Amino acid sequence: MPNALTWLFLCALVAASATRLWLAARQIRHVKTHRDAVPPSFASTIALSAHQKAADYTTAKARLGMIDVLISAATLLAFTLGGLLQWLSGVWAQLFAAGSIAHGTALLLSLIFIQSLIALPLTAYRTFNIEARFGFNRMTVPLFIADLVKHAIVGLVLGVPLLLAVLWLMGKMGSYWWLYVWLLWAAYSIVLMMFYPRFILPLFNKFTPITDGELASRMTRLLERCGFKSSGLYLMDGSKRSSHGNAFFTGFGAAKRIVLFDTLVSRLQPPEVEAVVAHELGHYRLHHIVKGMALSMAFTFALLLLLGQLIDHRWFYEGLGVRSASSAAALALFLMVLPEFLFFVQPLTSRYSRRREYEADAYAVNHASSQELVRALVKLYQDNAATLTPDPLHSAFYDSHPPAAMRIARLAELGGR
Repeated sequence: MPNALTWLFLCALVAASATRLWLAARQIRHVKTHRDAVPPSFASTIALSAHQKAADYTTAKARLGMIDVLISAATLLAFTLGGLLQWLSGVWAQLFAAGSIAHGTALLLSLIFIQSLIALPLTAYRTFNIEARFGFNRMTVPLFIADLVKHAIVGLVLGVPLLLAVLWLMGKMGSYWWLYVWLLWAAYSIVLMMFYPRFILPLFNKFTPITDGELASRMTRLLERCGFKSSGLYLMDGSKRSSHGNAFFTGFGAAKRIVLFDTLVSRLQPPEVEAVVAHELGHYRLHHIVKGMALSMAFTFALLLLLGQLIDHRWFYEGLGVRSASSAAALALFLMVLPEFLFFVQPLTSRYSRRREYEADAYAVNHASSQELVRALVKLYQDNAATLTPDPLHSAFYDSHPPAAMRIARLAELGGR
């Protein structure tokens, strides 16, 4: 029977889904309106054809995103109020004792599997239609399938032991189970960050150390200026999947690695790459990574505490379409419905992220050339078909990086100082 939680959930789902669709429509309309004119600040560096390609690419992704919103909302309703989660629980109860760790593990794994199957057609369409249509996709069907298999195996190897431990703690640690689960999750996250770059990433990509040439020399001097130690500078063969370029840091502690996509190195000059890496170094030197981890752990602590207060109340399950209360069902329901309730917090997290990007830019300007960073960003905007004219409200909700025009203007100001 519906209760207050049922109506609260439906209101949250409708409000969040309607807002997502409205924001996507705004983005499409705004980008199309400005499609035929390059913004003045980019008129000398971005060709009209490249600007129009970015507009069309952004529009195509936004339209696909609207379909994704509708499918996700329908899937969520099917699993909850539609009774699919309850049905899955009943199916597995015929094989394993209801409420047991085996039953909970089977229930959660089957839930993840079904959700992955539902998402697969859109993922394939995005890769082999949209990305291919705009010249970005280099993924072959065999590689796509191999990646799916590898991700599934890695997910099972890393995820199943964690899942078993979480369900055991939920069943054995009494009313404070959530605290033990949080401690386990925090430790697991830190250990995974240390081992992921060395043992997991090489399963998907080849990493070649960059030890010679101008780029290596520049990176060595940059790291010395910044007082930064890492386990090395690596070139990643990102071009076998996509022509998009990127650079990132991965790992934790002594396992930190600087990774450059081969597509980025082939497109940018060494001084430009140096400026991009200086920006990434800024995130580390300004403790953005550690602060982000601390915030994530604090947030997870609060959410687990909340789940700890809900898990013993029958109205929590019944309000979301489940009759058979269990630790696994509670975990599944909580993780599925939570994004709908937290959607309107997203502008705050996006704003926090954009502020960190500005701070990293300022750090980069102090340790590399602002002009080179601007040139690098302009090339990346063009090569990745990033729109120069996003809808302001859409950007405020979703964008983790500042809009191109605002970011370039800020860098010009910092360089002038």
